[in-house]
Amino acid sequence: MSKLFVVGTPIGNLDDISGRALEVFSNVDLILAEDTRVIQKILNNFEIKTSVSRYNEHKPEKVFEKITELFKQGKSVALVSDAGMPGVSDPGGKLVEYIQKNIKGVGILVVPGPSAVTSALAVSGMPANEFTFLGYPPAKNKRQKFFKKVAGVEITPVVLYESPHRFLKTLRQLKEYIDSERDVFVGREMTKMYEEYFRGTVEEALYYFGEEGEGKVKGEFVIVIE
Repeated sequence: MSKLFVVGTPIGNLDDISGRALEVFSNVDLILAEDTRVIQKILNNFEIKTSVSRYNEHKPEKVFEKITELFKQGKSVALVSDAGMPGVSDPGGKLVEYIQKNIKGVGILVVPGPSAVTSALAVSGMPANEFTFLGYPPAKNKRQKFFKKVAGVEITPVVLYESPHRFLKTLRQLKEYIDSERDVFVGREMTKMYEEYFRGTVEEALYYFGEEGEGKVKGEFVIVIE
């Protein structure tokens, strides 16, 4: 029976890859990736020769057609994100849904791996029996609406992702909309060489990263709001 393996990959440190993930990568017929360069680095590091193909979210029909043919041949495929679990702020979920609805007889299995959401929550010191994940704020339009939504969320903490280009802008907008006494936790470059964590008010975070932290606004960020 053909199988689709939904595989979690490291969010930074390559040593966080699981033995099961490496076994799957070695045995499937194709690995689908949003960015082939990232998975290729992992494969090269562990001397795995499996073919890699790009999953282009803007032209998914070509990918759907390709894997449909592979599954007809009884072959198996692994799906990976750039980092972490596919489908979390990642277009991979659309592929899983397509297979569930349109291709019968394919086993869909998960190979759990690192997740920036749960990793940040684990070290934030904030109770996380329940939480709200909102992904990346809009790049341009509807940002005001988004941060009003953040301020009004009842199930906390709230977890956001942010790029280095908009990180300080996002902190400034959070300052406008959330209570000044609420803490935020910031995880920067988690599991990587320049891994760094900060917890304090939004104003303190702006001071640390904006004024005190000149040159620190690099890498990917996870923001957890108390």
